[in-house]
Amino acid sequence: MGILLVYDVTDERSFNNIENWYKNVEHYASEGVNKILIGNKCDIEASRAVTRESGQKLADELGIKFLETSAKSNTNVDEAFFTLARDIKERLLDSAEHPDQAAGSGGAGGAGNGKIDINDTQKSFSQGLGCC
Repeated sequence: MGILLVYDVTDERSFNNIENWYKNVEHYASEGVNKILIGNKCDIEASRAVTRESGQKLADELGIKFLETSAKSNTNVDEAFFTLARDIKERLLDSAEHPDQAAGSGGAGGAGNGKIDINDTQKSFSQGLGCC
């Protein structure tokens, strides 16, 4: 239902591979799947190889959202997943309200009744329960 395209801000090769990953997602994933571009390791400024501006520019070109994160310092990690979850929820609600405009198989298929309570998800994360 959602895909995070992640690159390492200290490794330009990982950033350069994003467009190939994006093409694979467009080719193999369900139509309309939500995507977000993530630049990880933003806490390591000394060896940064990819600027925030370059990440944002690529995200703009691909038409997807962008965040920089640090798994090590837990910077924006929750925000990345919550942003993606909110976008999925919005898409599901929109396709439920306008089923004739739903994008191919990217609709609410496999989501049961299509209802996601983002507040329950945030509560679970804040209590350390995780998602899976």
